[in-house]
Amino acid sequence: MEKTRLREYYETQCVPQLLKQFGYRNVNQVPKISKVTLNMGVGEAIQNIKVMDVAADELTLIAGQKAIVNRAKRSIAAFKLRGGMPIGTSVTLRGSRMWYFLDKLMHIALPRVRDFRGVSSKAFDGRGNYTLGIKEHIIFPEIDYDKIDKVKGMNITVVTTAKTDEEGRALLTILGMPFRF
Repeated sequence: MEKTRLREYYETQCVPQLLKQFGYRNVNQVPKISKVTLNMGVGEAIQNIKVMDVAADELTLIAGQKAIVNRAKRSIAAFKLRGGMPIGTSVTLRGSRMWYFLDKLMHIALPRVRDFRGVSSKAFDGRGNYTLGIKEHIIFPEIDYDKIDKVKGMNITVVTTAKTDEEGRALLTILGMPFRF
């Protein structure tokens, strides 16, 4: 398994900094990134099922891994939704694909956001995991702007082994996540 640029940086720079900053006694106590999850809700798929295929293909391009289609668990009459209908698509990245995606997200995609001033540093869940909402999926270089019929949003969740938000924030900051403070 080849090491990505961001993973090399994590092992050589981040681990020693976090060991010193939090006073860990063992290298295994240092927080790691365990997985990255990408979710794209496609509510329009209720009327037009072809929208779901396009969204899954675009998410597959962005992630570099095949996206799965998520189906409704139960019927909701107010939304004209039946159980089993496709309503979203998601991908879970681990290993080298996760590191490649994070590198691309932090250094290529996020700076392409219009009027970008950094991402919120308050979107942690209390256990060191970070969730980021993106309004336009066209910030990723794999998406051809001319072939897009509608701009879609997506959620990106970075799951870490950190015990607290402070540790998770420190890990992502050292890795290069552009937080606004």
